[in-house]
This record gives sequence, C-alpha cells and structure tokens, in this order.
Amino acid sequence: MNSSKITSVVFDFGGVLIDWNPRHLYRKIFQTDQEIEWFLENVCTSEWNVKQDAGRPFEVAIDERKEKYPSYSKEIEAYFHRWREMVTGEIQGSKEVLVSLKSSGYNVYGLTNWSDQTFSIIPEEFDILDFLDGVVVSGREGVAKPNTEIYQVLIDRYNLVPESSVFIDDSKSNIEAAQTLGFHTIHFKSSEQMKSELDDLGVQVDHS
Repeated sequence: MNSSKITSVVFDFGGVLIDWNPRHLYRKIFQTDQEIEWFLENVCTSEWNVKQDAGRPFEVAIDERKEKYPSYSKEIEAYFHRWREMVTGEIQGSKEVLVSLKSSGYNVYGLTNWSDQTFSIIPEEFDILDFLDGVVVSGREGVAKPNTEIYQVLIDRYNLVPESSVFIDDSKSNIEAAQTLGFHTIHFKSSEQMKSELDDLGVQVDHS
C-alpha cells in the first residue's frame, strides 16, 4: 500500500489526546483496586457507558443502574455528577504530534466517543479543537464507534478518502472497524509509539 498518499490523520480523544479514565475518580471513592474493577466490570460498565456516548441521557442511564444496584446509588450518581474527576489532562506528547502534523500541512480531524452532556469540557479546558479541521462527536450523532456509521459521517462530512487517511485509537475494536473501511490505522499505546508508526507510514512528524 502506498502510504505516501496520506493526507489526513484522524485522532480519537479519550485515551489518545485526553487522559480520561473512570478509575481516576473511583480511586477516591473505593478503598481497593479490586472494588473499583468489580464496580466497572459489573455496575457502570464500558458497555453501559458507550450508550451515553451514543446519545442516551445520563439521567436515564443512572436511574437504570440504581434500580438494579441500589446499594451503589451514590457511586453510580458520581459517574455523572463527578465526571470531571475522570479527566486528568492531556496525554503527554499527543497534542504535540497533532500540532506538528497540522503545521506540516496534513488535515487533522477528531472522531470521538463522548457524551454530548460532558463534551463541553473540551473547548472549556483544552485547546485541541483549535488545531483540528473538524470533529465528529458520537453523542451529537446518536451513534458510537465501533459502529461504522459514525466513521461514514466523518468521511462524508469532510470528504475524507480512507485510503489516504490514518485513524488513531486506543480501542482495538474501533481500529478494526476503521480497517474495514480502508483506513490506515494505529492502535495507540503511547505518543512515542504513535510517532514511530506514523513515520513507518511516511507521515512526517517533527521530533524536536
């Protein structure tokens, strides 16, 4: 595949550009990691959360969980009311890659699973959107990754050619969905690994 034709790079937000993790909050609430993991695997699960990313109101989601797990009512409510505490800041090095790509002439976009009720934190506290040529937010579209419909929204809205684009995400299932549409992909582990794989694809990143 001729990677020299790449003109666009698409970034996930949480886990790639922004350090979002519910464990940041629940370490303040529970006493042990075992309690945290049980809660996130059984009560406020990733499958439950992605429905909010796809547009379900948090109020509905919280009531549903509280009815099933009434003894965890306060902890469930915290998922929304203390949501800001799940975000610690930007992931070191990632924004620098984004800015470098933008200044080098690449088109840069965002494709994020994020509830529209909480997405306001991004423009309020971070300047990432200032460097993007466009962003698609799942909570505004009513569909979330890895459903290929949301990738198609990105493609259609910004006239992207998947074969000329790189998609970067920390979720394997999201990466696999992008691959079915023809995107080059990078399964994000760190900003340095991302730089290295971009270089392998012929995408120039300033390492200074």
